Amino acid sequence: MQNSFSDSYKDAGVDVTSGYRAVELIKKHVNRTNTQGVLEGIGGFGGLFALPKNDFKEPVLVSGTDGVGTKLKIAMITDKHDTIGIDCVAMCVNDIICAGAKPLFFLDYIALGKNIPEKVEKIVAGVAEGCVQAQCALVGGETAEHPGMMDENEYDLAGFSVGIVDKSKIPDKSNVKKGDVIISLASSGVHSNAFSLTRKVFNIDNDYSILEKRFTDLGKTLAEELLIPTKIYVKPILKLFEKLPVRSVCHITGGGFHENLPRAFGDNTGAVIQKKALEVPEIFHLIQATGKIPERDMFNTYNMGTGMCVILQPEYADEALRLFESFGEKVRVIGEMKEGISGVRFE
Repeated sequence: MQNSFSDSYKDAGVDVTSGYRAVELIKKHVNRTNTQGVLEGIGGFGGLFALPKNDFKEPVLVSGTDGVGTKLKIAMITDKHDTIGIDCVAMCVNDIICAGAKPLFFLDYIALGKNIPEKVEKIVAGVAEGCVQAQCALVGGETAEHPGMMDENEYDLAGFSVGIVDKSKIPDKSNVKKGDVIISLASSGVHSNAFSLTRKVFNIDNDYSILEKRFTDLGKTLAEELLIPTKIYVKPILKLFEKLPVRSVCHITGGGFHENLPRAFGDNTGAVIQKKALEVPEIFHLIQATGKIPERDMFNTYNMGTGMCVILQPEYADEALRLFESFGEKVRVIGEMKEGISGVRFE
């Protein structure tokens, strides 16, 4: 790349040499994520990954894609970019593990108003950390400079992951039955959803200083709370699939309980959630009170302290709770499946 440069392109706002420097800076972070299937490092035209040969009778590839959304606005305002990549990985891998799939690899896409290599390095360092937590490889990505379309300090981050599962082990939501229990795995906070509403509630776009306010009930500043990375549940969920028969798994993401939980069961049953069984973190009480948001809207927008739900037969509940607790997860039974209702009901 030593002889690759264009003063004309640089005058138009795109400095290709900054891109090359960014690649050099991120290599050490990408190398942290290498797994057995990786065939070569970054820099080629495509990421090469060899599928495991003998572990699957009928291998099925499962893919998921997502971005971080307007949570990025908080990172830009605070100039903190080293954890937002974890969110990007989490939003993808937490989806594909609902099918029992083991994440194999991840690719990211970063669009920037101006390519500042050191900033790119911090973003990719977070992506790499997310991949390490998800036990998947970062096999490639793309960084694109968009002068004239984005402010120099702005960027967007998205990605996708591919996983693999044996066809016979993919949960069939039609098997969910009356009496099955619903187990909650605690979220790490707001995760990466509903930041447009959160920013409006706290008037963040018009008053950045609110992010530095320390709220007694939070024990930290608002920025510190909102930038807590989305929790990655790959290890405990895959271990559950290995040890117990799982009826269904649900990622509580954008749309909260009312949109996501029904995706995990058929039309013949509905979910009844016991509100008193939920442990709702203080940040959600603060959002609701500050924005005067109706309770139903909260549960239809935020995760309310539940990052994932697992549905399984009641005789396996205690064993599942012990398994999750061995991974340090905060878990509890929050409800059960019933006939004669549809969707989600709170009691």
